Amino acid sequence: MWIFGYGSLTWKVDFPYCQRVVGYIKGYARRFWQASVDHRGVPGKPGRVVTLVPSEDPEDQVWGVAYEVPADQEMNVLKQLNVREQRYDNQRSVVVYSPSGLPLSPEVLVFVGSHRPELFLGDAPLDSMARQIACCRGPSGTNSDYLFQLARFMRVEVPQAQDDHLFQLEAAVSELLTKSGEN
Repeated sequence: MWIFGYGSLTWKVDFPYCQRVVGYIKGYARRFWQASVDHRGVPGKPGRVVTLVPSEDPEDQVWGVAYEVPADQEMNVLKQLNVREQRYDNQRSVVVYSPSGLPLSPEVLVFVGSHRPELFLGDAPLDSMARQIACCRGPSGTNSDYLFQLARFMRVEVPQAQDDHLFQLEAAVSELLTKSGEN
């Protein structure tokens, strides 16, 4: 079994794995449109974390990390991820491609956020999303740390990849935190 992470699973892995491979999936865009009320925000003041949304361009890429889970750990890892990713109630099988463009494995499991109204925040103006991310905190830490960790992963592991949504939000949140003296 393989798991593909495109958010916190790119840097915070708390399950055993045999292989870690940086790669991408096609036909999706990564967006900060998912509400986090249990990790990077709280009820009444949700943070914004990433989810996958279908792209109009089937060649669009979302970079992340694919993890091969040891066969004897598959049930435990799935149970653990179903708790960790409980707000991501859609699971899909996707093809993950290596940086060279070759498929890694025919079926990789990915968790996609919920479209339930209380969990799907959807699109908003950049400055509005940035203000929300800059001020939210939950049991797993600040929402801005989540954003910065993901941007750091992209810069270090896949510097050739473009993710305008991510990097524009990073710049806007950094500016807000610098102005408030928190950065």
